[in-house]
Amino acid sequence: MATQVFQLCLCIFLFFLVLPLSSHANPSEPKAEKPSPFEFINHLQGCHKGQKAKDLHKLKTYLEHFGYLNYLHSRNQTHANDDDFDDLLESAIKTYQLNYHLKATGTLDAQTVSKMTAPRCGVPDIIAGTSSMRAGKKRPHHSHNTLHIVSHYSFFQGNLRWPSSQTHLTYGFLLGTTPQAISAVTRAFNQWASATHFTFSQAQVYANANMKISFHRRDHGDGHPFEGPGGTLAHAWAPRDGRFHYDSEESWSVGAVRGSYDLETVALHEIGHLLGLDHSSVQNAITFPTIFSGVTKGLHGDDIQGIKVLYNV
Repeated sequence: MATQVFQLCLCIFLFFLVLPLSSHANPSEPKAEKPSPFEFINHLQGCHKGQKAKDLHKLKTYLEHFGYLNYLHSRNQTHANDDDFDDLLESAIKTYQLNYHLKATGTLDAQTVSKMTAPRCGVPDIIAGTSSMRAGKKRPHHSHNTLHIVSHYSFFQGNLRWPSSQTHLTYGFLLGTTPQAISAVTRAFNQWASATHFTFSQAQVYANANMKISFHRRDHGDGHPFEGPGGTLAHAWAPRDGRFHYDSEESWSVGAVRGSYDLETVALHEIGHLLGLDHSSVQNAITFPTIFSGVTKGLHGDDIQGIKVLYNV
């Protein structure tokens, strides 16, 4: 009798252990609309240098997270956590506007606010002080002693990449990931394989995979917490870290479904990071930072050119 009770308790325990993992990875029905974590930016529309406005400190945190703002080595350090619209904030907004093909006014106009509140990748646009997302291939300008940018892809600091001898990479999924999500990510890897010198296959053991895909929510222990629905959709690391995390609180779908995000489209973007591409300023590129619900997107010539330049192939 005691053995039967123990077995029953063990089964119940295992059921509830596996259940939340599975729900994290399920393509889901569109959820009820919730305010975006970036919603606060809407009421800052019209703000400009010299003003003081509630929640400007949140905007500073937003711009710092995505690489545009750093008070640490500035004489304006005292303004890092206040609601003053100072010179450094204006400069950060101008850089943001340039990256997103907006007029660089330094003012929070309607177009800038619209871009800032869009769902996006959690990887910063600017890393280690580079001035823009347009830091790809350069060549000498014919009439000036300057460099002229001819592509809009960009790389991580140090041009991080996989070794030239390692052209076959494996990927794995955390226990509980659904077959629909696995299939969508596999299709994304196949797209990259068809356009690059890489080949990919699914590892039998998650821990042994070069690249590890999993679903998480809020603070999940990697130092980059998700904010909830409508904020950062996913994030991934540069070579050769290999981690790729989806936000499990988003509404996920296979294909273009209104109010949901396509698993394959987001995977294409994040795999770009896993291979060494940072963000592109080309809006049709898969590595452009923002990704909208109800749409699908494929690889763009800018993405493919970026990989070829990075790996010299």
